[in-house]
Amino acid sequence: MKAEIGQLLLIIALLAAALQAWFGLSPQWQSPAQIRAQQRLVAVTSLWQALGVGGAMVLLAWAFVEGDYSVSYVAQHGHSRLPLLYRIAAVWGGHEGSMLLWSFALTVWGLVCFRGLRRHDPQYAARTLGLMGIIGLCVIGFVFFTSNPFERLLPAAAEGASLNPLLQDPGMALHPPLLYFGYVGTAVPFAMVLATLWGGSPGNWVSWARPYTASALALLSLGIALGSWWAYYELGWGGWWFWDPVENASLMPWLVLAALLHSQIACEQHGRFPFWTAWLAIGAFVLALLGTFLVRSGVLTSVHAFASDPRRGSVMLALIALALLGSFALVAKHGERLLPPKKSRPAAALSRDTALALNNLLLTAACACVLLGTLYPLLLDALRLGKLSVGPPYFDAVLLPLLLPALGLLAGAVWLRWGRDELGDGVKGQAGFLRRLRPTLWGTAIGAVMLPLLLQQSYGHIKPAVLLALLGAWAVGISSLHWAITRLRAGGLGAASSGMLLAHLGVAVFAVGVAMVKGYGVERDVRLAPGDTHQIADCRLSFIDISRRTGPNYEAQAGTFRLACEGRPAHTLTSEKRNYPGSTMPITESAIHWSLSRDIYVALGTPIEGQAWAVRVQVKPFIRWIWIGVTL
Repeated sequence: MKAEIGQLLLIIALLAAALQAWFGLSPQWQSPAQIRAQQRLVAVTSLWQALGVGGAMVLLAWAFVEGDYSVSYVAQHGHSRLPLLYRIAAVWGGHEGSMLLWSFALTVWGLVCFRGLRRHDPQYAARTLGLMGIIGLCVIGFVFFTSNPFERLLPAAAEGASLNPLLQDPGMALHPPLLYFGYVGTAVPFAMVLATLWGGSPGNWVSWARPYTASALALLSLGIALGSWWAYYELGWGGWWFWDPVENASLMPWLVLAALLHSQIACEQHGRFPFWTAWLAIGAFVLALLGTFLVRSGVLTSVHAFASDPRRGSVMLALIALALLGSFALVAKHGERLLPPKKSRPAAALSRDTALALNNLLLTAACACVLLGTLYPLLLDALRLGKLSVGPPYFDAVLLPLLLPALGLLAGAVWLRWGRDELGDGVKGQAGFLRRLRPTLWGTAIGAVMLPLLLQQSYGHIKPAVLLALLGAWAVGISSLHWAITRLRAGGLGAASSGMLLAHLGVAVFAVGVAMVKGYGVERDVRLAPGDTHQIADCRLSFIDISRRTGPNYEAQAGTFRLACEGRPAHTLTSEKRNYPGSTMPITESAIHWSLSRDIYVALGTPIEGQAWAVRVQVKPFIRWIWIGVTL
């Protein structure tokens, strides 16, 4: 009965989404009593939509926990030997369940959005929820009619095929929900833009949208970070980012959300860039839909891709086209409603407004380059013009010239004034931009002398691109700390200023980690047998033995290594090669000895001959700074 009740709950959610759209967008609500009735109806229907989809997810998880293999989706992704955590994570381990999670995230965002917006403008809140109801109607309808996770399998399977072994990891149990809540969070500013175009601007819609943009950006950041951490220690490759098309699909809305957050600040405070802000909100949501299409349509072969039915991709493309065409139509007809109540004065070339515009230009140009590198090979393949692989050399070459200047902008932009600034001292003794920036310039000059010496002493050579990135990060750190001290002396930082400070410092820390790993990482594939040793950096790695181990749902061959580095105590490391039931693909569990300055990474490969094994040994300087930066 669980499957049939789940079907019924999806039908209830589908009807609730339709009613939510009707009640929220119907023009008949005019009098105060009618408006109050509209609020209640929209609230009730959005709650029923959330209960329907949430209840369906609970029933699907229950089917996995009980091992109900008469449900086709459970038979495809469940197994009796799966630990409880992975039985629950299997709910979103395939296409159907992940789209159900997408729908659930949308209903949660709808409830949060309505509760927040109705305090400001109840009619605007209802209109926004009405548009989110249309999105919910499309997505829940897609789940029910094309990707239903409650389809019966008759006769029932005796045992499940098990969850993809790559997903049997705590990080991957959390990675999809965080990523999807970040993806779907883009629907809120998107719906608010369309609600403004549909019924007029309430004046402060940009400031109301900013918390939702920041929340979606934070969740997407955490989801991407968990995915990169999983790729680092689980795949056995030692990398944290591979420019896989599906990885790019999550990076593109992240870049646009980051640009949107900065654009919203300028629009909220000084009425700048209203149309650009609206198009960024629309673009972020469309890119989130595109990311869902790339992962769930079957057009890609990837460790991230879980669908194989191209017909579903056609429906997703139709949803993307609907979002774009609807947005174009509303902007063309009611674009003037996006304009702020008061016209802003033109900004000078030297101002924070101009710095934010340049920041937006660089971030969106970076997004366009990633989009081109991701879709161009797919387009060539679809047109049967040949196959082309676009990998790290392309992305490194095109993004470095865009993101390094963005790093430099962070160092100076916080010192610029809105509207107009002066290089030299202004009227009434106000300190000019150069005077305010002077400590940052002196600190950067000191860094320009120290950093090359440190790199030369530690690694024996200097790489210009790495030096530029480190110098930019150094400048951001010096500027942020000086700015914080200045604000504290003037009366305090405040929550918003503290958030900006931490975010900019996080970007600087992240940049250090990326530059050092890309520039000074060492990777070797070596042949080792028990008793052999290998020298890497200032460490000796000794292969002790190979043994068999049994886990709760896997069999493994475990290699034991001893790592002895100069001036440090020796450590024992264990790397495993695991085999899971229902899968012929072995999974590598790497062994990592870590510190803040570097990781020594050991991954057991494949047996060669006799007792010898292929072993991947890597030195990753400052790689932990990548995830510390994301956390900040």
